[in-house]
Amino acid sequence: MIKKEEVKVEVEDGRVLQISDERNREQEDKNDKWHRVEMSSDKFIRRFRLPENAKIDQVRAAMENRVLTMSLPKEEEKKPEVKAIEISG
Repeated sequence: MIKKEEVKVEVEDGRVLQISDERNREQEDKNDKWHRVEMSSDKFIRRFRLPENAKIDQVRAAMENRVLTMSLPKEEEKKPEVKAIEISG
């Protein structure tokens, strides 16, 4: 099970959102005749290129019930101004 403390959310190179998780586990069994140690490692990385109008400093992440929710506000796109022109003649 992934814990929110194990998940990293970072913005790198200005416009790349990286979500990663790395877990190392160790399981040990022993008795009078033997001793066994099993180690495993899991790694997860996903990268997404963010749009040009993303507000990088306002990226937010929340994790609840193993669901990661991202909030990425964007600046409003400036719409071209339409100006009426009189037609003479």
